[in-house]
Amino acid sequence: MLLVIDANVIFAALIARGGTFRVFVTNKILRKFRFIAPEYLFIEIREHFDEILEKAKLSQEELEVVLNFLEEQIEVIPFEEFEDKYDKAKNISPDPDDAPYFALALKLNCAIWSNDRKLKEQDVVKVYTTQEIIQMFEI
Repeated sequence: MLLVIDANVIFAALIARGGTFRVFVTNKILRKFRFIAPEYLFIEIREHFDEILEKAKLSQEELEVVLNFLEEQIEVIPFEEFEDKYDKAKNISPDPDDAPYFALALKLNCAIWSNDRKLKEQDVVKVYTTQEIIQMFEI
């Protein structure tokens, strides 16, 4: 199953390393999901690296290892490949900052993985929470 990854999922995996991180670990083994994201996702993560480092209570080296583990599992899609859906996505997305995620989901006809409940306030693109993703593993 193809899923667009929202930035808050990556932040949660890096900072809390709870259920969200376990989804990545489990998926590394079971390969139930194919994760994709707009190209700027990891740029955004890198821009907030110091903030994440402080909250994660990890050394810089440890955080880099975790981030690299996540990056290896997410295919980055250039904006040019889904920009034709961007205008429609801006009209659908409850939060303008999330329009690229919606544009990518529209382009590839797939769902979004996000813990932002606001994103569920539309009915065009399916949005799954971490808890819903965990349930899909059926383990």
